[in-house]
Amino acid sequence: MPSPRSRRGTTGQPTPSVQEVARVDTEINSCSPAGLPATARVLFAVVDANGTLVRGLGATSATRLAAGMYQVAFDQDVAGAAYVGTVGPAAGGGLAPQGVITVAPRTGIANAVFVETHAASGHADRPFHLAVLA
Repeated sequence: MPSPRSRRGTTGQPTPSVQEVARVDTEINSCSPAGLPATARVLFAVVDANGTLVRGLGATSATRLAAGMYQVAFDQDVAGAAYVGTVGPAAGGGLAPQGVITVAPRTGIANAVFVETHAASGHADRPFHLAVLA
């Protein structure tokens, strides 16, 4: 069944060939979750620069471990999950200070994620948003 999505080209992207569109359309309903159960959840946490859990879904706590280092705990095992983090404001409007974020499973704690935030000078406290696909 052809996709109802628009086929208009997007600036900067080449227009797909008819063959490519047909091939990809056949894959719409053929995806199987790789490594995730059918009961997978999307969890998230919004954490202030001081390590306070501002809000979340499935997030139970956040802790600032050291400058630019945090632990975010969830209500289920997330050791085999996928993580996405971004530096972003924890509350209100505005923008967070610029920074870089890295995320990884928390060593020794199956229901937690380790987060590092950096500025150009090294580790720096930054507010962040963390999404976990578990």
